[in-house]
Amino acid sequence: MEIIAFIIIILIASVLQTSTGFGFSILATPFLLLIFEPIEAIQINLILSLIISSALIMKIRKDIDFGILRRFVIGSVTGLPIGIMIFLLVDINRLKLGVSLIILVLTIMLILKFRINQNKKRDLIVGGLSGSFTTSIGMPGPPLLLYFSGTDTQKEKLRGTTLAFYLFIYFVSLIIQVIFAGTNKTIWLSSLWALPLVFIGLYLGQLLFKRINQNGFRIFTYIILLFTGIYLLIESLGLL
Repeated sequence: MEIIAFIIIILIASVLQTSTGFGFSILATPFLLLIFEPIEAIQINLILSLIISSALIMKIRKDIDFGILRRFVIGSVTGLPIGIMIFLLVDINRLKLGVSLIILVLTIMLILKFRINQNKKRDLIVGGLSGSFTTSIGMPGPPLLLYFSGTDTQKEKLRGTTLAFYLFIYFVSLIIQVIFAGTNKTIWLSSLWALPLVFIGLYLGQLLFKRINQNGFRIFTYIILLFTGIYLLIESLGLL
């Protein structure tokens, strides 16, 4: 059952990551935590997300906003070490509870038409939050997704800029995780076995991206955020 669950998780998450630019870590991490230890789930997520971003970067480079990307990277430099300290010091269930409540509150605000004006200072803050989320729970997506949704960013720009940022953030986060938290053979063997599923997801995700309009993309975003927040909340309370 664990093998079947692993296949389903990786395949669906790869499709979402390719079609939206943010789906893999948001969907995969909560479920991988049911199968693996936290350190294993987070590092498998980082490795596979890095592979997906590397495979797509040339195809989506024309959609990247390099100004925002640069500020995200600068901001993340502050958030990365904060995240690894949180991971090493804070109980994982308390961490998931806090993250779930933040995601749910902000998503409800977006659904109620709360909007954010994008500026350079906020780009830096969001980059910092994303960096801390990556090294603590392996999920850089929620801060970026909430921010871009609040600024009504076009889906092409959202996907391109987030995937380019992930290429940097996942690589650095993986190095930090390995140095400070260690690694093991299970992580690398599981990532290797997942590669065929990732490449199938890349192909299917590209097909899906072409079929989603902007409004559908926004609704899809809210559904993923609500699902992630509720799931993390239930799991942190020990109801699963």
